[in-house]
Amino acid sequence: MESKRLYAVIDLKSFYASCECAARGLDPFKTPLVVADPERCQSTVVMSATPYLKEKYGIPNVCRRRDLPQIDGLILAQPRMAYYIEVSAKVVSIFLDFVSEEDLHVYSIDESFLNIAPYLKLNNCTPEEFVSRIQKRIKDELGLIATAGIAPNMFLAKVALDNDGKKKPPYLARWTMDDVKTKLWKISPISKIWGISNGIESHLKRIGIRSLKELALADVELLKKEFGVIGLQLHDLANGIDKSDIREKYVPNETSLTIGQTLARDYDKEGAALLIREMCDDLSFRMRRQGQKARKVALYIGYSMSVAGGFSHQAALNIATDDNDVLYDALMEIFTRYVEDYPIRGISLNFGKLTSSKDDQLSLFEEAETHEKKRRLRSSLDEITLDYGRNACLRATSLTKDSTIKERHSQIGGHKA
Repeated sequence: MESKRLYAVIDLKSFYASCECAARGLDPFKTPLVVADPERCQSTVVMSATPYLKEKYGIPNVCRRRDLPQIDGLILAQPRMAYYIEVSAKVVSIFLDFVSEEDLHVYSIDESFLNIAPYLKLNNCTPEEFVSRIQKRIKDELGLIATAGIAPNMFLAKVALDNDGKKKPPYLARWTMDDVKTKLWKISPISKIWGISNGIESHLKRIGIRSLKELALADVELLKKEFGVIGLQLHDLANGIDKSDIREKYVPNETSLTIGQTLARDYDKEGAALLIREMCDDLSFRMRRQGQKARKVALYIGYSMSVAGGFSHQAALNIATDDNDVLYDALMEIFTRYVEDYPIRGISLNFGKLTSSKDDQLSLFEEAETHEKKRRLRSSLDEITLDYGRNACLRATSLTKDSTIKERHSQIGGHKA
């Protein structure tokens, strides 16, 4: 009799690179192709490499162009994020032909968890046969290789995928609780396990735990003392236990919005301030579209590699707001206080402690009439943007050489759409 829960995690092998090979009619196992913008400098990120390059040259899935060896016939494929998102949506559509929405969790653009237990009897097949049918649909319709792990819980399914299913055809591995001692405990180092960071591994070593077996057999009270509730979770994971239910969707108590960019050249303080203004406008627009206001702002600045370092600080606001000017002033207060006279290469903003826009609180320092005029102005500008596009109504500073807003509006995830 099948368990009430049986999970499959399905990952698309070298997703971006495989999408480009499929579009070109090429075999990703025989083609030297990486997804990287050929128009950018050598430090630009390689987003994905074909299995051919990984196996023959040991190229990691994500690296810098400058780290690539000299390879004859190497293809640099321009990233096409809109296309990858479209392909990912088609994959999800295939999943929904096999399971209901409540039994599907899309983990990332190329990886999803499926609860397959309720569908095996209906389809009169084994778990392996069920997942193989999904893999075949993806290959036949999209030309992509899907790898999979199957197990009684989501954690063990993910570990089966990463340590077994991804390695060789048929790219499918099924683990049971019997595999915990024979397979899970043999994985080393501990940080190779999904959900266990290098920091946690170092902490475990300091208290004498150097393997998953030792973690599984460790004193629970010691783990609780050292890690709190996370210690209990680590003990469960080392024993192959994961009580999470795919049908119980997680709703965070506190949400935030973030926007960031890595700059193509060094910026001075004046140029960086312009970019903070543009990014603040964009993030404020996103926040208003979600019907929210922020009570906290945070700013990260990263300096050029020639200097290294940077800073990250946050500030609380007196009242929740979606006013671009108020949010920008708060960000600039952080910026001017902490920034040093170094070349800047990275900027990230965060709006946190979000609340509903319906909870409107007036400031004692602003007249109600002025407040309402500014609200109507923001609303009108937002409507223009929605109707005519994100470049329809911009500040005059968008015409200066330091501005990146028009370029960013044509991108998805920092890459060409």
